[in-house]
Amino acid sequence: MGDNSPPTGPDFTKGIASTELPADGVLLGQADGEAVLLVRRPGAVHAIGAKCTHYSSSLVDGLVVGNTIRCPWHHACFDLVSGEAIGAPALNPLPCWDVTEQDGRIQLFAKRAHVSPGPRVGANVPSSVVIIGAGAAGESAAEEVRRRGYQGPVTLVDADALTPIDRPNISKDNLAGTAPEEWAWLHPDEFYAERQITRQHARVAKIDTAAQQLELEGGGTLAYGALLIAPGASAVQPELPGDGPVVHTLRTLSDMRAIIKAAEGKTRAVVLGASFIGLEVAGSLRARGLEVHVAAPDKSPLIRVLGPELSAVVKKLHEDHGVIFHLERKATGRVPGGVTLSDGSLLEGELIVAGVGVRPNLALAEGAGLSIDRGVVVDEFLRTSAKNVWAAGDAARYPDPRSGERIRVEHWAAAQDQGRIAARNLLGIATSFRDVPFFWSQHYDVTIGYVGHAEKWDQLVVEGSPEKLDCTVRYLLAGKELAVATIGRDRASLEAHATMSSLSPAGERVGERV
Repeated sequence: MGDNSPPTGPDFTKGIASTELPADGVLLGQADGEAVLLVRRPGAVHAIGAKCTHYSSSLVDGLVVGNTIRCPWHHACFDLVSGEAIGAPALNPLPCWDVTEQDGRIQLFAKRAHVSPGPRVGANVPSSVVIIGAGAAGESAAEEVRRRGYQGPVTLVDADALTPIDRPNISKDNLAGTAPEEWAWLHPDEFYAERQITRQHARVAKIDTAAQQLELEGGGTLAYGALLIAPGASAVQPELPGDGPVVHTLRTLSDMRAIIKAAEGKTRAVVLGASFIGLEVAGSLRARGLEVHVAAPDKSPLIRVLGPELSAVVKKLHEDHGVIFHLERKATGRVPGGVTLSDGSLLEGELIVAGVGVRPNLALAEGAGLSIDRGVVVDEFLRTSAKNVWAAGDAARYPDPRSGERIRVEHWAAAQDQGRIAARNLLGIATSFRDVPFFWSQHYDVTIGYVGHAEKWDQLVVEGSPEKLDCTVRYLLAGKELAVATIGRDRASLEAHATMSSLSPAGERVGERV
């Protein structure tokens, strides 16, 4: 995954002329067999690892903003001084080297030990930190509390023992069979043991906010000083009466394993729903050699999210790879050998997978009496309505500083960033959540990048050629740009992300928070 080629370019340990590194520029080279990127900033030269720690993409084409650099693939953000991963989806820091510039030459020396930057915890910290949910938000929060120097007990509680995993990839390369399952794990077990992060595989029955404890199914309680609720969401299981094939959904590693097993020996699959997950499943099953049919009620796939131009591109991509669409129809029932559709027709399939959306897991928060509005209501610091309780991830509805409205997003990177910010706040490091949402969707060898959040728009501005897979699409409402989608334009996507991150709700430029 990513660029695994051997390092090339000048050996920085031998030194280079200062003129080889332009003002505000980057230069790719190597040191002791590792790829290294030199980055010149006003008054300083930084030397960092040249490959993103997420999927090993090259940072030489990344975007430098202030003392940070963003990865061109999935917008992971790193601090140039410390190498710290300060923006999702990267979790691990970049290596850094000592570097000097004098007498017209730049030279690297020893690799530096990593030290986490930023505020550390003080005296007023919780007696313990408990996190419900070991998904993107919960896992990143657990890492962050340790990164900030917290020494008390940290417990990740999740009924699913097959966590934490890289969920975006289980509908892509993992399901397609082009990446081994072991790549799905975010970290080995030793990582959590070394950081004394306890993973407790249990289902929480109740949150008692007065007593500050969790009641676990089957008995037992777990006290908390600070609680983060990050329960995520569950795949919607369509109600299809009748006696027919099992309808699979995809949300967990167990779900992926079940689909792969069910696909063995099969020749034809039906995917219900033309969502991002549904279409990625369709592509992955095509990679496994199955004939794939997609049934969905929309006129065109993803048209309500991406608009007509990109919707047409997505539809053609899948049709060019053999996917057959049955649009403006939805499944109404199951019969032996397939499903019935709303027009009365029969759609045959030995394997049925539904990708019709997810619902946030709100039962625990509702039972605890937390404020709910189509999600767990939180403030800019991700605090819920209960004392010492925060929420993050797919289930949290937070105030969006750009639109001025409360929004809930179901993006992996957003959940990771929320987990980090929630962790800081529960440790007393007051930090508002202002991150701009970003997600990516892979369709065969084409990736769509999407920055911002536009539930509705009244104007689409298309730059370039969607048909040639080289375009930028801007989504505007009342003249204000809310989101930007790109194909084949990683730089434009990075620049849009940086611009949105640096604008106040009124459209004024402010210092970027990354």
